[in-house]
Amino acid sequence: MKFNIVNEIKLSYSRKGNCERSIASSRDAVEVFRAHFDAEEMDYRESFFALYLNQANKVLGIKKISECGISSTLVDVRIVMQAALLCNATAMIVAHNHPSGNLKPSSADIQMTSQIKEAGKVLNISLLDHVILTSDCYFSFADDGLM
Repeated sequence: MKFNIVNEIKLSYSRKGNCERSIASSRDAVEVFRAHFDAEEMDYRESFFALYLNQANKVLGIKKISECGISSTLVDVRIVMQAALLCNATAMIVAHNHPSGNLKPSSADIQMTSQIKEAGKVLNISLLDHVILTSDCYFSFADDGLM
């Protein structure tokens, strides 16, 4: 009789798809994020995504981190960083939407950005930007000097 002594952990990441896309500005990142956000729910509920990049700022992949309520979404920094490590990212950009249409970052948005940035420092993964989207506009922490 064979017993497992410990559980085996299996992780996977595939480079299938277009990984030649480069990000040079917040506008480039917003274009990628808008392609992945559900446009019909942009004004309905919050979602949070992370975009992972290599050293040349080429896109390695995008991951939906969470999707929650009307005025907030829970973000586990460990999940953000887990995916970054899995795809060997050296940088990332995160984004979430504000169904209210208000582009001003909340104190929770600022705190979450700081937590992700600090976690990235420990792992040598740069947080380049945090973008807040509405159905027709966006706010970039980097463009506004908040990074």
